Amino acid sequence: MADLLLEMRGITKQFPGVLALDDVSLDLREGEVHCLLGENGAGKSTLMKILAGAQPADAGDILIGGRPAAVTSPARARELGVSMIYQEFNLSPFLSVAENIFLGREPRIGKTPFIDGARLRRDAEEVLRHMGVTLDVRLPVNRLSVAQMQMVEIAKAVSVNARILVMDEPSATLTDHELASLFTLIGELRGRGMGILYISHRLEEVFQIGDRATVMRDGRHVATRDVADLTREDIIRMMVGRELTEEFPKVSLPRGAERLRVEGLTREGLFHDVGFSLHAGEIVGLTGLVGSRRTEVVRAIFGADRLSAGRVFVDGREVAVSSPRDAIAHGVGLLTEDRKNQGLVLGMSVRENITLANLGELVRGIFVKGGEERRVAEDFVRELQIKTPSVEQAVQLLSGGTQQKVVLARWLFTNAGILMFDEPTRGVDVGAKTEIFRLMNALLERGAAVLMVSSELPEVLGMCDRILVMHEGRLAGELSRAEATQERIMQLATGGGRRHG
Repeated sequence: MADLLLEMRGITKQFPGVLALDDVSLDLREGEVHCLLGENGAGKSTLMKILAGAQPADAGDILIGGRPAAVTSPARARELGVSMIYQEFNLSPFLSVAENIFLGREPRIGKTPFIDGARLRRDAEEVLRHMGVTLDVRLPVNRLSVAQMQMVEIAKAVSVNARILVMDEPSATLTDHELASLFTLIGELRGRGMGILYISHRLEEVFQIGDRATVMRDGRHVATRDVADLTREDIIRMMVGRELTEEFPKVSLPRGAERLRVEGLTREGLFHDVGFSLHAGEIVGLTGLVGSRRTEVVRAIFGADRLSAGRVFVDGREVAVSSPRDAIAHGVGLLTEDRKNQGLVLGMSVRENITLANLGELVRGIFVKGGEERRVAEDFVRELQIKTPSVEQAVQLLSGGTQQKVVLARWLFTNAGILMFDEPTRGVDVGAKTEIFRLMNALLERGAAVLMVSSELPEVLGMCDRILVMHEGRLAGELSRAEATQERIMQLATGGGRRHG
C-alpha cells in the first residue's frame, strides 16, 4: 500500500447556527485520486478550506507526511506541499501566464529587486513542458480559455512542488475534449506520486479517474470505499441518505397556450435568425456545444443584451424588451448561468435576495413593509426547503444548490409565467438536481413555460418535451422528445445536419 501523504483526524467546524463539520476524518495516499463526494452543504469545501489554511478548524488534527502540521494560512499550506484549485480561479487576469505561475516568487536579476523576465519565461515553459501542456507563457490570462486557465492553476501548484493537490469542481465549465486533457494531466501527476483530492458532482468522473471515494452528508463522514467496489446507486444512496428512485422526475402535461414566441432574433457577430416558441406546461431544452451562443440568446430575450433584429411575443402580443426591467414586467424571468456574479447579491441576506426583483409589492409610500417582506421570504424558505439558519443569513454563506433555490424563489415571487434556466444544475449535487427538476414541474402545473439551457444531455433528454439545438449562433434543428437521442443532438450540435420536429 502506498504511503500516506495526509491524515485529517476528528475535524470539527462550527459557524453561527450551523455545525459545518462534525468529527470528520480523511486520509490521502501517495499517487492516489481520492474523490470527495456529497450534496451541497455536506461540508466538502469547508473541510478542504481548512486543509488549505483558508479557515481554522475548531477541533481536530492534520498530519502531513506522518507529522503533525499546523496549517495556519494558505502560505503555510503551500510550504507544507498543499495546493488548492478553487472553482473560482485565483489568477491575475492582466498578468501573463508566466507571471501568474510564479507570482510572488519571480526570479530576480542577481541581488537586485528587478525581475529576470527571460528566466521567468523559461521556468514557466519548463513547468508546462513537464505537464505536457503547450501554452504561450507571454499571453495575459484574460485571453485564455477556462480550460487553459485551469492548466495555469495546476502549473502554479506543480511549480511549488506540491505533493497534495485539491481540485474543487474542476470540470464544471469544461468541454468533453478539455476534460479528457485534464484527466490525462491528472494521470501524469498521479504517476509522479502526487496525491489528488477531487471534488465533483459528476459521478461518472469518479469511475473514470478515482481510486477511492469518501462520501459526506450533513457535515459528517459517511463512508470511504474503493471506487472499484461502488456503483452509482451506492454513491447516491450514501449522499442523500435514501434511495433516489427517479433522477429525472418528468411529468407530462397537456400542451397549453403559447406563452413566448421569438422570431428572427439576431445580435450581429453572435447569433442570427433564431426563432422558436414556448407553451404553458412544457419544458423546452436549448442545447449545443460551448460557443454555440445559447446563453447570449436567452440574455437577449431577457433584455440584458440589445438585439440587432427580431421580435418577441408574450401571450400572443408583441412586446418591446430593451432591459431586464421590461422583461420582468412582462412576466419573464432568467436564472443566470453565473449565479454568484449575475444572479445574486452575495453580501445581501436570503430575504433581500428573494424580494429584490419585486420589491414594489412590499412598499408602502417610501418604506418597505419589513414584516411582510420577512413573511414572504420565510414562506419561500419553507416551500422550497431552502437550507438556511435564518432568512437574515448572508446568501454568500450558503451552498451552491441552496443559492440556486434562493434565485428561483425570487422569480416565483414575481409570478413570472416564462422562466429561462441557464445551466440550472451546474455545480449542484444529484439530490438538489432532482429537487430543482421537481420545482420546474411545479411551475408547469401553475401554467408556466420553461426554457432550460443545458450542456448536460442526460438531463435535457430526461426532462424536456422538445429540444432546440444550436450550432455556431444558429438554430440547427428541433427534436421532439420521442425522436431525441444523444447521437441526434450531437449531430445537429456539430453542424452535421438539420432536423425540424
